[in-house]
Amino acid sequence: MHIHDYLVQVAEDITAAAPRFIQNEKSWDTYRQEKQQQFHTILGIDYYLSQPRTPLNPRITQVHERDDYRIECLYYESLPGLYVVGNLYVPNGASAAPTILYQCGHSVTQKVRYQEHARRFAQLGFVVMVIDTVQYGETFGHHHGVYRLGYFNWLSKGYSPAAVETWNAIRALDYLETRPEVDPNRIGATGNSGGGSMTWSLMSADDRVKVGAPSCSTGTIASHVRERTVDYHCDCTFPVNALGWEMIDYASLCAPRPVLIASAERDNLFAIDSIRDFYTRLKKLYEHVDAADNLQLVTHPGAHGYAPNTRRSISQWFLKHLQGRETPYDEIADCDGHVEQEATLKAYINGNPPNDRSTDVHDWFIPKAQPPVIITPQELAQTREQVVANLRKYTFAHFPDPMPDPQAVKEREYLNQRLIVDFNYTSETQWRLHGRLLYPGEEVQELPAVMELLNPEDSRRHVFGKTSMLSGALRGWIHGSLAPRGTGSTAWSSYQQWNLRRSAALVGRTIASMRVLDTLQGLRAIRQLGGIDTTRLYLAGRGEMAVVALYAALLDGRVAGVLLKDPPATQDEVSAIDGTDMAIEMLHCLKYTDAPYVAGLLWPAQLVFVGHTPATYQWAADLYARLQGEGGWWRVETLTRWQP
Repeated sequence: MHIHDYLVQVAEDITAAAPRFIQNEKSWDTYRQEKQQQFHTILGIDYYLSQPRTPLNPRITQVHERDDYRIECLYYESLPGLYVVGNLYVPNGASAAPTILYQCGHSVTQKVRYQEHARRFAQLGFVVMVIDTVQYGETFGHHHGVYRLGYFNWLSKGYSPAAVETWNAIRALDYLETRPEVDPNRIGATGNSGGGSMTWSLMSADDRVKVGAPSCSTGTIASHVRERTVDYHCDCTFPVNALGWEMIDYASLCAPRPVLIASAERDNLFAIDSIRDFYTRLKKLYEHVDAADNLQLVTHPGAHGYAPNTRRSISQWFLKHLQGRETPYDEIADCDGHVEQEATLKAYINGNPPNDRSTDVHDWFIPKAQPPVIITPQELAQTREQVVANLRKYTFAHFPDPMPDPQAVKEREYLNQRLIVDFNYTSETQWRLHGRLLYPGEEVQELPAVMELLNPEDSRRHVFGKTSMLSGALRGWIHGSLAPRGTGSTAWSSYQQWNLRRSAALVGRTIASMRVLDTLQGLRAIRQLGGIDTTRLYLAGRGEMAVVALYAALLDGRVAGVLLKDPPATQDEVSAIDGTDMAIEMLHCLKYTDAPYVAGLLWPAQLVFVGHTPATYQWAADLYARLQGEGGWWRVETLTRWQP
């Protein structure tokens, strides 16, 4: 099977199962709250929701009076040093009025670009707050990290710009609740494109939003992977999907609150069939909770963006559900074309605040695991158990449960100066992968074995060649190889790598995590085949496969040792922009551990570092030295100089 076909199949299975939250024995409110907490974790805002809210320190820098409303230019701190810029449109005489939070799409001018919509809502009697995203307008962070800059490490962090934008919007709600002009029980949310995505995210995360109208932001995972529309999406469109939910499942958390889906029929980012499928499936959930009328779809025949009919329909929706006014569509006017100058809407009239931390928010927003404090073997065992539990829950949640029988099959045995056994095995039901065993003599002997994980550039004959890290080493051992997905006969072209890495994350996987599964199943297959000393079974990995070997050894728990050459210093490394380099990201893993810490948690398994060893592994070396006992740690120039 080709990897893209596999990801399409997985994506279609995920979409076909949606909405997955219908069948449950609990009340919808109770069940939805449980799923909402999971969503907070997947999104990456659970830490901040568990902490006391920090002061907003709002500052109003300009006020402009208009005929029937005023505009306040302001900013606030959603976290200390994380500033959010916005405009507040307040109708004259407003008191406890219905309010709309407008989240901008990715226009360079942000709130300036979308001011006409805010003005129209204000003319209809709504208080409206428009906020910039972290990349454009007056705020300069990175919104397109994976998309344009090779920040695949964001996936390991569990970071998406959706986390920051949703948190900033949650704090906007906090601010709006302090304003006497606002009725906190009548707040809606809307936005186009990225702003529409954030409308979905905010409504799913915070029940204070009573009504929503996301525009040009709706589609299924199956479509994004199958039609490759994922290639055109900003990172904020998708949470780091550790649990393999469909976008419909996230949207289910909005029910039973009223949502109007506005979409374009010729949208290059969201296929119209996908939009309609999304709506039809989500409608089942709304019907399940007796709120079918609270979900509607309106489309226009144009390209990505608003059209007069979608803007008017959104106004009609908010009038009905926030003001209680059944207003005929024909009586609702579109935007009148009035435009304020950019300087008029500017909040930072004296420049950005000196302690502005928005430019590097992607580095610090998600707390990263630190080296655990371990003194005794008992503490190590407890730490390892907790780390493995978290990894299985959020990083490797896609592993089959139960794992399939690897059904190891010998393809052939033959002599080429020594005995060679080729075999294949099942990783997942769609995948038969290959391995090889090279015995030191002409007969099967139960000897210690080391299995080298092939890299993408290796041929199946690699284990014979001089490029193998096993070449000339460990004489008298069985040398073997495993070919995880993307290596050997299942290798794919490097030009596909960027799409595959993004698509895999969208369905709750990464290339590295799939290879960990392949390696675990390969170890099971070898034990099935027999003919080796299973108590002295080692793994070996170079470069990106060193990370795979470490995690596979941790989850397997029976590997006698791991041999590593040129391991990455951390999984918090930026990739090549085109994604063609090492695919070492694993969803959310950096919340719980990192490759150098995994190395330490393998004690008392033997660890051998060949050639250069990054300084980040010193923590593991110190841990091994502290615990001593049967564990062994070596640094060698070549494996020919090591013998356990």
